[in-house]
Amino acid sequence: MDRDISQAVITRLPRYYRYLGELKDKGVERISSQDLAIIMNATASQIRQDFNNFGGFGQQGYGYNVEHLYSEIGKILGLDMQHHMILIGSGNLGHCLANYVNFEKRGFIFEGCFDSNPELVGDYIRGIEIMPMERLEDFVRDNNIDMAVITIPKSGAVEVAKRLVNCGIKAIWNFAHVDLEVGDDVIVENVHLSESLMKLSYNWNHSKKA
Repeated sequence: MDRDISQAVITRLPRYYRYLGELKDKGVERISSQDLAIIMNATASQIRQDFNNFGGFGQQGYGYNVEHLYSEIGKILGLDMQHHMILIGSGNLGHCLANYVNFEKRGFIFEGCFDSNPELVGDYIRGIEIMPMERLEDFVRDNNIDMAVITIPKSGAVEVAKRLVNCGIKAIWNFAHVDLEVGDDVIVENVHLSESLMKLSYNWNHSKKA
């Protein structure tokens, strides 16, 4: 789409995709915006407005074809193609991410793993060798890498991000405890696990006072 879509709508798309996948697996063929709203704890109006950003998808009096809507949202999310990724940081969190098989089912393929710790270099994660950081640039250039996942400490993340950008990476999933700023032509998703936990703590704490 040429026009800008709000980040709020984009944030909801993966959730739509997940719920529609569950409905499809249960054999549900069609669903109304009202019924989908009940399942997702949303409003039918919001769902219709969200989908209208991409053409609507529904038919008046019929609702939405679940399989078609699931497929179309997958295309919008870029899940109809493969994304070749590398992992920077092969510690505990890196191992967990690389071992999560659902990424591959969605088309996100880990092609290489890197670490600066010589004790980890030479080990394997799901059959992928952990390589030294010195091989990073050559590997990215030689293997058509689209995305990078960073799970290293804050101190090294900024410099690693610069290296990734310089060798052509255009999308970074960042778990380092720092917000990366790498230029407008590179997409960065900063994930702060501690902030999510603090949000949970806040909501739990205030629910006790209600």
